Amino acid sequence: MAQTTGQRYRVAPVRPRGREWPFPLNLYQSAVGRKWVMAVTGLGLIAFVLAHMVGNLHLYEGPARMHEYAESLRTLGGGLVPQGAILWLLRLGLLGMFVLHLHSAITLSRISGKASEKAGRISGAKKYEGGRDHVAATYASRTMRWTGPIIALFVLYHLADLTWGWWLGDDFVPGDPYHNVSESLGNLPVAVLYVVANIALAWHIFHGAWSMFQSLGVNNPRYNHLRRALATGVAGLILVGNLSFPLLAQAGLIDEDGRTCPVGEVEGNACLADQAAGH
Repeated sequence: MAQTTGQRYRVAPVRPRGREWPFPLNLYQSAVGRKWVMAVTGLGLIAFVLAHMVGNLHLYEGPARMHEYAESLRTLGGGLVPQGAILWLLRLGLLGMFVLHLHSAITLSRISGKASEKAGRISGAKKYEGGRDHVAATYASRTMRWTGPIIALFVLYHLADLTWGWWLGDDFVPGDPYHNVSESLGNLPVAVLYVVANIALAWHIFHGAWSMFQSLGVNNPRYNHLRRALATGVAGLILVGNLSFPLLAQAGLIDEDGRTCPVGEVEGNACLADQAAGH
């Protein structure tokens, strides 16, 4: 029996089509939808990294100001909501963005890998039969598969180090971030780890900020140079700001030599609060 034109050129789908989700969740089932989710969550994560870096600059104002900044985060919402409620909502939102960003990146990579049975990957870039590279992959884009996992592991370490206090052990003092940062980054191996991780973070942000606008449809040769300048500026600002903390801690500019309040969760934090109120 002769084949019809439709039968002759019919190809198998890249991935099996599952049950369609209800709108608007079904948008995430398409590659375009996942690119949008990855771009929007990436934008939110970059905004958080910038805000986190700016907040940490209070370290240079001393223990009292850093304590005051930390307490201001816990008391967001004033007396309208329980203490720490808004902060926990922000943390959950941040976690959701992180999970969606990671999931969309992984699944998009798998979809791309299955786009052609004869396609392979060399240094992270898609290579097709005939030797042509159909992905304009810069060195930054080819290393996204490495910087992403490095950042994820660093986030876990950072939380265990300065939020949960697992690594500092008995030296960790809840409510005294200046002391905790000084103790942690004063350790050379830890400072080196923070330097390496923040270089990976800046490299990841550079490519992410550059490609984010392309995913959102903002892509024109007339102003693509502005996209690159913005990506370079944001990544550079974050790199300089975040590297200053471990480097200056090692240089002795973030230490407790001039501290007047004792170190302790009860007496020490009460003293820091009094100092902050007296400024």
